[in-house]
Amino acid sequence: MSGLSDVRLVLRNQELEAGQRRSMVGLEPAAISRWALFWRRRYTRKALLELTHEQLHDIGLNVEQARQEGLKPFWRG
Repeated sequence: MSGLSDVRLVLRNQELEAGQRRSMVGLEPAAISRWALFWRRRYTRKALLELTHEQLHDIGLNVEQARQEGLKPFWRG
């Protein structure tokens, strides 16, 4: 399994776990979707910072592009 696939699996697992925790809190559906977006951005941007040069090349990014995206706050689109 490639490193990129591993990252996707880890991120998907975290999203599923986060969704289960949020569904137990009793938030309104609109709030859940907004928080889900923020949660996804936070974890995918963090994962970008941890990718190797080869993995970044596979997804068509260079180190500087990944760093710029990875350091953006989760509330920015």
